[in-house]
Amino acid sequence: MKRFATLASVLCLTAILSTKGDVYSHCEIPCGIYGDLARIHILNEDIKTVEKSMKQIDALSKESPVNANQLIRWVNNKEEHCNKIQHIVTQYWMTQRIKPKGADHKDHKKYIGQITTAHGLLLSAMKCKQTTDLAHVKALRDGVKKLSKLYFSKEDLEHLKGHH
Repeated sequence: MKRFATLASVLCLTAILSTKGDVYSHCEIPCGIYGDLARIHILNEDIKTVEKSMKQIDALSKESPVNANQLIRWVNNKEEHCNKIQHIVTQYWMTQRIKPKGADHKDHKKYIGQITTAHGLLLSAMKCKQTTDLAHVKALRDGVKKLSKLYFSKEDLEHLKGHH
C-alpha cells in the first residue's frame, strides 16, 4: 500500500509539472509568500512590453509589403501582456490586497481611491488592446504610480524608486 501511495504521489507531481498552460505567480489563499512590490515591478515590465509592441505594430504597418506574420505576433504579444496586467490588477490587487473599508471607516476615501485607480488600470489595458495609442500606455504608468502611492508606505515607495 505504501508503494502505491508513493507511486500515486510521484505520478501526480509529474502530471502537475508537465502540464502546459499558464502558471500564475500567486494563489488566493493567505500564504504571505508573494510580495506587493514584486507585482508592481511585473506590471511595469508588462507596460514596457505593451509599449514596445505598439511601436513595432506601427512600424510594421508602414512597411511595404507588410510582414503579416510579424505584425500578428506583435499584436498577440500586446494582447497577452494587457491580459497579464488585467489579471494582476483583478486577481492580486482587487481580490486579495485592497481591503474593503465601509463609509464610516477612517480609510474609506483611500479605499475608494485604490478601487477606482485599479478600475482605471483595467480600462487602460483594454484601450491598449484596442489601439496603438501610446496615451493609454501613459495612463497605465500613471495608474500604477497612483496605486502605489495609495497603497504603499513611504519606505516602500523609496524602495520602488530604487528599482526604476
